[in-house]
Amino acid sequence: MSTPTSTITIGGDLTVGRIGFGAMRLTGDQVWGDYSDHDGGIALLRAVVDAGVTFIDTADVYGPHSNELLIRQALHPYPENLVIATKGGFVRGGYDYSTLDAVGNPNYLRQSAHMSARRLGVDSIDLYYLHSGQATDVPFEEQIATLAALKEEGVIRHIGLSNVTREQFDLAQTITPIAAATALYNAGIRRGVDLLRATGTTGAVFSPWHPMSIADGGEPDRITADLEPIARNHGVTVQQVALAWHLHRAPHTLPIPGTTSLEHLRSNLAAAEIPLSRDEVATITALLPER
Repeated sequence: MSTPTSTITIGGDLTVGRIGFGAMRLTGDQVWGDYSDHDGGIALLRAVVDAGVTFIDTADVYGPHSNELLIRQALHPYPENLVIATKGGFVRGGYDYSTLDAVGNPNYLRQSAHMSARRLGVDSIDLYYLHSGQATDVPFEEQIATLAALKEEGVIRHIGLSNVTREQFDLAQTITPIAAATALYNAGIRRGVDLLRATGTTGAVFSPWHPMSIADGGEPDRITADLEPIARNHGVTVQQVALAWHLHRAPHTLPIPGTTSLEHLRSNLAAAEIPLSRDEVATITALLPER
């Protein structure tokens, strides 16, 4: 048995703990509007940092905008070791998810980055993701060129990609260094495996979202049943095993579980100490095909 390394480096110069915090849930229902318990959200974000978390993930479309503002209100001025990642490139016109759309217009992306920096209260954003590779109004390579220019200007420090294909990731790498990629990947869904592999060959960080999910196309009971013996072996929960697996699965992973509960926050962080064996990691990895 072993425990994984406790830190990871983004872009060669930003070192953070292996378990980050996804702040998306600190918004209203369907990620729309303000978080209903404003003071509780402030307290939770401060507890996140007090617990030793040094990486927080957000996006301008969370709220929209309210999530970034809440983070600033809770934590600014930020601790020197805290890295905040945000994203731009989505627009949303209302409560219904059908109003969500991807936009690649250079002026829009530039405005989004500048406004995120203003809302967060920073001169330069540590890690800025293109939130989607689905925008069709502007060629993908032009969108990446816009982010490269923003990096050159100092508006953003490092560039990340969210919800892109392996081909898009490879193309982006020919234009500018990509420091991180985030995708849906967990014990029950392996959709982002191509990006897990791609980042592993370039030195980029892979940040799986919904990292503790065990849903498998309507078969969560099967995944749960396979994880339960491993959980019992370590005296932990199935969800903690699902999170610990990411840390053992590859050394460049940085999962970003989200929660609105201090109890769950502590449980998530405790997963970093679970010494899964090689056989246990292999068993979980083999639960689903990774093509």
